[in-house]
Amino acid sequence: MERAQGGMPLLDSLYAIGAIRKMLWRLWYPFLTRRLRREEVLFLNYAFEDEQSQALPLSSEDEPDRACIQLYHHVSAQSDIGGKTVLEISCGHGGGASYLVRTRGPASYVGLDLNPGGIGFCQKRHAAVPGLRFVRGDAERLPFADGAFEVVINVEASHCYAQFPRFLDEVARVLKPGGHFLYADFRFTDDGGVVKWEKALKEAPLRMIAMREINAEVRRGMERNAARSEGLVTRHLPKFLHALGRDFAGIPGSRVYNALKNGSLSYRSGCFEKPVA
Repeated sequence: MERAQGGMPLLDSLYAIGAIRKMLWRLWYPFLTRRLRREEVLFLNYAFEDEQSQALPLSSEDEPDRACIQLYHHVSAQSDIGGKTVLEISCGHGGGASYLVRTRGPASYVGLDLNPGGIGFCQKRHAAVPGLRFVRGDAERLPFADGAFEVVINVEASHCYAQFPRFLDEVARVLKPGGHFLYADFRFTDDGGVVKWEKALKEAPLRMIAMREINAEVRRGMERNAARSEGLVTRHLPKFLHALGRDFAGIPGSRVYNALKNGSLSYRSGCFEKPVA
């Protein structure tokens, strides 16, 4: 693996503690957006595939992003978002937001992200999707009123946040009573990350309805995306960042892919509800 200053592996530095982690991710995502600007990269998340998702009907426009869309479909299907006011926190390049608005029929959908370049990309690329808008903002300080949304979605982003419990408090604050938080993310087990993760979720002002590990499904999605992901890494990242890029893309053989396979990384999806007072 490529090395960062001081001998720390680059991937480890991105998963470093608290404010350092947030600062590094804050630099990484705008860099990635600039590097990928010549290609239609609408998703920055890993992927998902099982027997049911393989039968998911997609338009010819969406088919190239099937594996990433299948993850969004899996997460969003945990609750009916039709006719609901929806917020997606850390929306990336907006591909998931666009797909859900076009296929699941929410009343409105706001995509929020800290990356200004990513929000600019979303505002241009998805401008024609009715009911969808994008704003820049911090997941730990959401710029919305209490109870503004009926559904909050967060896909594979919370490991980037400096203060995960604060994020959960913010999710609960902007949800209406009875509203749902639809969630997917991962943590490594070798640094106590899973234990801290479980503790924060248990102590959050949200009631867990369902939570399950989806390592095998995510790994199969990575395998489906492997050739495309490898091409993006080699075309758009300098050689010294190829190892980090392969980890970020979950390419088979990368640290993240291997950790999913051997269980030293736990990837989970879940549905939570804000209790009615």
